[in-house]
Formats: sequence, structure tokens, C-alpha cells
Amino acid sequence: MQTELRLRIISGIVLAAITLGATWAGGTVFELLSVAIALLVYYEWSTITRLAERDFQGNAFGWLSQAVIAALILFDGAHVTLLILAAFAAIAALWVFFRGGSWWLPGGIVYAGLTGISLSAIRGESHIGLIAMIFVFAVVWATDIFAYFTGRAIGGPKLAPRISPGKTWSGAIGGTISGVIAGVCVFLTDFSLDGVWIPLLAFALSVSSQVGDLFESHIKRRFGVKDSSKLIPGHGGVMDRVDGLVFACFAALLIAMVQVMFAGGQSAPMGAILLAP
Repeated sequence: MQTELRLRIISGIVLAAITLGATWAGGTVFELLSVAIALLVYYEWSTITRLAERDFQGNAFGWLSQAVIAALILFDGAHVTLLILAAFAAIAALWVFFRGGSWWLPGGIVYAGLTGISLSAIRGESHIGLIAMIFVFAVVWATDIFAYFTGRAIGGPKLAPRISPGKTWSGAIGGTISGVIAGVCVFLTDFSLDGVWIPLLAFALSVSSQVGDLFESHIKRRFGVKDSSKLIPGHGGVMDRVDGLVFACFAALLIAMVQVMFAGGQSAPMGAILLAP
């Protein structure tokens, strides 16, 4: 076995063990994981887009925003933090508009901040939050794995050749089908399937994860980098590993918020809102 492949496998096993262990533990342990991922995502985003070089003061404000968001996630939960994140993003946008700088600053604040908020909100404190988080993981991981193998086996027309030349429509379809099946299987471990909501939810999260993958590929191509960083041996950076997961969590958060709006603002754990509308 080649050294690079061995390193990639070992790193993957360690990452999966840490992620699943923290997910099982929940509470502060998972919140710490969510915060760590969010801060590393902002570090890689700001490095790729060269925010410190373009606007040192703006980037310092970006780090301040992520520190505040991280503290709020750890001590106050994720819900009120959305309003604080929106305020930081608005200030950053005004900063860029009036003082110049890079629009990647407010983009990075939102992208990294929402990463921590959505992960923490989905897991929550309840058992159904555990199932919801594993549901998201299963959809995203199955989509990613089977999109790769299906695309390699079948080939065919490219999905987005200018952004990611290796991705095909056959891989995208195969990954989506696999993601739906994986999500349904996780759901059936605790609940009985009644209606089409869970397959539709899994479909939406699978598609979102692939959009997230393409989005990160676009950023890397835009700035001419191969990996978001070298933080993970054999894998590249954190953004390289969580790009699909981040967008799936964004979609889950948005879906839950829409459901709450239609339910008249009734409060419930996000996992329960997602899996039992």
C-alpha cells in the first residue's frame, strides 16, 4: 500500500472516530467540535482568499466575529447566535462598501459562522438530535463516496467541467440515490417511515452537499489552490473534508426555520423539527 494512501486511510479513520465520538457525547463536547471546525474553516477561507493581505483590519474583524460566535455557541446555544452573525455580516459588508476591501470578508464570516451554528443546532441536546446529526452524516458521506465510485464506473457527461472536471452527472445521480437510501436507513433505526418527507429531506441534503462541494471547488479554482490547507495529513484541509457537510447543514437549518415559520413559531429541538415535521 502506498504511503500516501495509508496516511489518508489512517487520517480518515481518526477523523471519523473523533466526529462520531463527539456526536455521541453531544453537549459541550460536540459544541467544541462545531466551534473548532468553524474556526478552522475561517482560517482556511481567509488564507485562500488572502484576506489578511488585502485588508488586515477587516480580517481582524472577521476573527473577532468568529470568536464571539464561538463563545455564544458554547454558552448561549445556537439560536440567538444567528442574529449576532447577521449583524457581524452586515457590519463587514458596510466596511467593504465604504472603505473598500474584499467581499470575501462578509462571505467568510457567514460561511464559517453558519458552519458552527448549524452543526450545533442540529445535534442539540436531545436523542433525536443525535439521530438527526447521524442522518445528515449518512446522507453526506454516502453521497460523496458513491458519487465518486459511480462516476468512475459509468462516466458520461461532466457535471460542471469549468469548476470540477472530474465530476459527472452519473456520479451526481448515483450519489444522490445512495444518500437518500443511507438517510432512510438511519431514520428507520429509531422510527417507522410514514410518507415521503424523509426521502425528500435526504434528497435535498444530498443535492445541497454536492452544491457545497462545487462551491469550494470554485473558490479553490478562483484562487489557484489545490487544497484548502495542509492541516489533515493525506486529505488537505478542513474545508476539503466538510464542504458538502457544511452546505447540507445550511440546508437543514433553513428547512427547519421555514418549518417553524409555518408552524407559527413553535419552539422544539431542531432535530425533531427536521425529522418529525
